[in-house]
Amino acid sequence: MATEDKNRATAAAILPLVGGAANVASIAHCMTRLRLGLHDRSLVDDEALKALPAVMGVVEDDTYQIVLGPGTVARVTPEFEHLVEEGRAAAPAASPAPAPTPTPGDAPSASAASAVSADELAAQGAAIKAQQKAKNATPFKLFLRKIANIFVPLIPALIGCGIIAGLNGLLVNLEWLPAVTPALAAMASGFMALIAVFVGYNTAKEFGGTPILGGAVAAIIVFPGVANIDAFGQTLSPGQGGVLGALGAAVLAVYVEKWCRRWVPEALDVLVTPTLTVLISGLVTIFGLMYVAGEVSSAIGTFADWLLSNGGAGAGFVLGGLFLPLVMLGLHQALIPIHTTLIEQQGYTVLLPILAMAGAGQVGAAVAVYFRLPRNESIRRTIKSALPAGLLGVGEPLIYGVSLPLGRPFITACVGGAFGGGFVGLFNQLGDTVGSTAIGPSGWALFPLLDGNHGLGSTIAIYGGGLLVGYVAGFLATYFFGFGKELLAEFNVSQEPTPSTVAATGGTPPASPATTGPDHRDHPDPDPGPDPAKAPAGV
Repeated sequence: MATEDKNRATAAAILPLVGGAANVASIAHCMTRLRLGLHDRSLVDDEALKALPAVMGVVEDDTYQIVLGPGTVARVTPEFEHLVEEGRAAAPAASPAPAPTPTPGDAPSASAASAVSADELAAQGAAIKAQQKAKNATPFKLFLRKIANIFVPLIPALIGCGIIAGLNGLLVNLEWLPAVTPALAAMASGFMALIAVFVGYNTAKEFGGTPILGGAVAAIIVFPGVANIDAFGQTLSPGQGGVLGALGAAVLAVYVEKWCRRWVPEALDVLVTPTLTVLISGLVTIFGLMYVAGEVSSAIGTFADWLLSNGGAGAGFVLGGLFLPLVMLGLHQALIPIHTTLIEQQGYTVLLPILAMAGAGQVGAAVAVYFRLPRNESIRRTIKSALPAGLLGVGEPLIYGVSLPLGRPFITACVGGAFGGGFVGLFNQLGDTVGSTAIGPSGWALFPLLDGNHGLGSTIAIYGGGLLVGYVAGFLATYFFGFGKELLAEFNVSQEPTPSTVAATGGTPPASPATTGPDHRDHPDPDPGPDPAKAPAGV
């Protein structure tokens, strides 16, 4: 009950800061973020949101995204939805309440101006994120975002089924509970057997068609009866083409449906449009898309295996080092269907454990920043509060709140990710494959999803070793090469009142900026809780 009260309190604290129930147009969530469609963006109080203990950061993208972290977001979202419904019912015609504004005349204290604080780093991170968003608004990157939106809702099922698959494999290897393992196998495999249907449904929804028609066309791919069909001189196999075939079939169905809506008389639309959509798209899928998508899927699996078998260390070094920049450019979304295809084909994706090393490099870099700035308590508090999330694979607060605004530490974090990726890639090259049965988690949260070809113990040891290498390399690179003299002089200055400052003010410490506005990060509260000085997220 206490947990439910806490989640409801978090939702209640967020709602007025986004303009109230009347300002909320849509509500959704992914692995870590509450995603809101808003009528008026100007009514949102970003700084007050970031100051909430449960909030790790905010992101303005196609939706307004509040980073709450894995697990928390799934519990807060239903409470938030209930509060919005209650607010609309109570005052359906009311206008959204204006966001709180700082009291006129407030000014930062002299001590706050003596060094660059976490607040200023957060502002720099927000500016970088805004610039990157503008650059990412290209047709190609917007298309990639649509693709990501198709697969992101599937991640919870992939994680749940992946963990059950790992548990089942462990029980089978130990020859424990033989009566239970078939049931676990069914639970783990059922979703993957029908994933094409879910991809088709989400694809049609994302591209503006009727979702159930997209699912109906994609269902053809996994229907056992396709084994009786001969296409291109070969017999089709159920599931041939996988998620890529389902995606293509559903996109085709959307275009056929839209064409029918333009030409079919309204009186006949309910009968003719669905029939023609499934018929035309289904025939093209059976006698074209399944074959083409099957060849592409096979090529992806073959190339991934070849890449890590022949150039594992080098490939891992490059992939681990470039993943954070790919995220910045929005190009990482192109990897989502590749991960899903590998999981569908091989049972796990060999790319994700390597890419997860980027987060390890980020953690190591953040720890180095902590030690290199012993006098900047504001930034150090930000790092301490964001590190637990970083260890669990939620790296946005550290990236946009610490390393990226600082500049050089972002590069050295990439160096740490490169060495961690090279370590995991080397073992893949030596024949010890390390993979993940689901996408989404990274860091320590990926351990329950690991799988490989030489037993769970070996797989865990290699992945854990990669994390350790990433931590150490990111730390060393940042500690020794992440700061120039000017950067240290600018950031490594105490923000706490000195004895001389206190004496000059008559024994009263200078007022903290936290007392003049909604952001209470530097307020001398005897029990402030987790420090929420976190910057916008974006990964």
